[in-house]
Amino acid sequence: MKTLKEMLAEARQVIPEEGPAQVQQRMKSGEPVVVIDVRDPDEYRDGHIEEAPNISRGFLEFRVASAVSDPSTPVVLYCQTGLRSMLAAKALHDLGYKHVINLQGGYQKWVQSGLPVVRDLPLSVDQIQRYSRHFLLNQIGEKGQRKLLRSKVLLIGAGGLGSPTALYLGAAGVGTIGLMDGDVVDITNLQRQVLHTTADIGKPKVESGTRTIKALNPDVNVIPLPTRITVDNVMDVIKDYDLVVDGSDNFETRYLVNDACYLAGKTNVHGSIFQFEGMATVFAPNEGPCYRCLYPTPPPPGLVPS
Repeated sequence: MKTLKEMLAEARQVIPEEGPAQVQQRMKSGEPVVVIDVRDPDEYRDGHIEEAPNISRGFLEFRVASAVSDPSTPVVLYCQTGLRSMLAAKALHDLGYKHVINLQGGYQKWVQSGLPVVRDLPLSVDQIQRYSRHFLLNQIGEKGQRKLLRSKVLLIGAGGLGSPTALYLGAAGVGTIGLMDGDVVDITNLQRQVLHTTADIGKPKVESGTRTIKALNPDVNVIPLPTRITVDNVMDVIKDYDLVVDGSDNFETRYLVNDACYLAGKTNVHGSIFQFEGMATVFAPNEGPCYRCLYPTPPPPGLVPS
């Protein structure tokens, strides 16, 4: 009977290992790699790589097909320190999976390298009921809802574009919304800016916006930012958010937000509207053009009404 040391030595002869930085680069490159956490569920709940499903070592051979339908797909396995996953990788190799890789040092080394991890907190009974319709959607499900609850979105503008955006972000359970607007509510806003009410006239838009979002969904942490975005504050403001939604109403701000998102590597969701016409575009750095790529220079001042 082989010892553990002998089994590990045998596995290392056929299973390549990659460090955390190499694995992360694979994941970012867009190649169809599947990362699987083979630890026990209680270990997984304490923290894991976000993209990795949990298939415990004892069930791996029986359930791997649910995560990897094509045996030629590259598969990266990890456990806490890299030992269990090395043996698991050898088992998959023996089953015919052609490109199985072990994460060297496991989850422990991933964390020590300062790479991102997530921890799933238990959902409350109220949350399970509130988001139950999301759980029915394959594109979201419980995992997607948990990701929404962890997400941080900066919304620039709490006016005609920002109002419905803020309501739907809040209703969907986006965990943190930064609401940025330096204006106060005017009576002329109220036929379209549904975040605000008649009682809010003269008050900061971020104040009434925060109150409305929290009334709709107490889960959401709303960060009111009662100021305008400027070249002096833009990089500091956007750095803590996963996504930026630009609901501004002027070209100066649109170009500023675009340039800042490009430099910071943040996805910029842009919207604009004029009377009964509107458009929405997603600008993802290094995945396609940016706003300035499509519109190199802004129109002359006063040519386009807000």
